[in-house]
Amino acid sequence: MADDAGQAKGTAGFLLEMGMLKRAKRSGWWIAGVKDPETIAEHSFRVALIGSVLAMMEGADPAKTALLGLWHDTQETRVSDIPHIGRRYLDAASNEKVTADQVSAAHPAVREGAQRIVEEYENGNSIEVICAHDADKLECLIQGVEYREQGYANVQSWIDSSLQKLKTASAQELAEAALNMTSVEWQKTYLP
Repeated sequence: MADDAGQAKGTAGFLLEMGMLKRAKRSGWWIAGVKDPETIAEHSFRVALIGSVLAMMEGADPAKTALLGLWHDTQETRVSDIPHIGRRYLDAASNEKVTADQVSAAHPAVREGAQRIVEEYENGNSIEVICAHDADKLECLIQGVEYREQGYANVQSWIDSSLQKLKTASAQELAEAALNMTSVEWQKTYLP
């Protein structure tokens, strides 16, 4: 019984730690001059949603793809959101190692499941993994389009690099559509 209580505390602690993602900002956007960028949690939510949509379009498992996308940045509670330029100067632990530490006191099924999800996202090559990676890049592109529309001109390089990294036809198609729309244009479908 004491072991169960310890595992419950370890698992609850992990869940509390994940709350930090709701407060931590995506720091790369500061380089582009965005004063109040999205949080990591906001990014991860849309990555999961985009991943599920891409998976549907590509004939993959949308639930698995969304799960991969949801977990892809959970390590940033420990290592923060380091912009690509900053990574040149750091030797950071792998996402797999960070995740193992994050869930080390959790329920065994949680430890195993979390490590499997992150390992697959980082090293897998299934269509679900490809869609999840594309979702991460497509979300960045869409966020960049929204920031550009708000007057942040320095986001274009994020948009361009995200577009170049997309692998699936569905992600490329959605990116091209998003690049030729305003962020509120979707309303025209539903309003007379």
